[in-house]
Amino acid sequence: MRLTGKRALVIGGGGAGIGRAVTNAFGAEGAAVTIADISAERAAEAAEAVRLAGGTAYPVSGDVRAPADIEAMVDSAVEQLGGLDVLVTVVGGQVAFVPAVKLHEMTDEDWDTIYEVNLRYVMRAVRAAVRVFLDQGSGGTIVSVGSVTGLMAAPKQAAYGVMKAGLVSLARTVSAEYAADGIRMNVAAGGAIATAVANEHTDTAGEWVDEIPVGRLGRSEEMAEAVIYLASDASGYVAGQQLVVDGGVSTRGPFG
Repeated sequence: MRLTGKRALVIGGGGAGIGRAVTNAFGAEGAAVTIADISAERAAEAAEAVRLAGGTAYPVSGDVRAPADIEAMVDSAVEQLGGLDVLVTVVGGQVAFVPAVKLHEMTDEDWDTIYEVNLRYVMRAVRAAVRVFLDQGSGGTIVSVGSVTGLMAAPKQAAYGVMKAGLVSLARTVSAEYAADGIRMNVAAGGAIATAVANEHTDTAGEWVDEIPVGRLGRSEEMAEAVIYLASDASGYVAGQQLVVDGGVSTRGPFG
């Protein structure tokens, strides 16, 4: 029970995909968790699943693109859980929101959309959580789900790669500014993970597998394991870092 006694908010897609795997794992590891999703139904279903497994969970709905909703999600978590120890930000992506195109074809509007759903909401959620952590005076841990596109070239996904690289910079800055207050932030950077959304918007999964040294797509549960480690006391000396969970993709050089 690596998270026994922890009070966690999983924000952005907490009811599906990687977010759902994270909430299930948090409940199994002893954390009380507030599950935030744009779909109230998905949030409620995910919370019920955690409760049926013997954990403690509460749903909350909201849109990460709305600043007021971000504040409300954090406030709800504090009220439901009696405080907050862990923030996890999950939702992100490009192909689920805008077309995958080369940089010269990308519009300002699409770039702004990717900024909004990958980096800007994370900043707002982190800012709100840090304020709670400081008020409580007992520290806190932040984990953001990122991507290897933040450390590799990202053809036709330039905006996505830029925002995921920005997550790492944000984690470093948060850790540098607040580590003395017991607050740290890290990133769990995923490779090709077999989520329903990824499968729906991608028709090249077979080609991806050929490029992955371990020979398969990742599982949401494997990302959840990385998040648990970074949220737990086991990683207490890890701050401002990126844990890569990509099956070895980022080890590949230009000559294979």
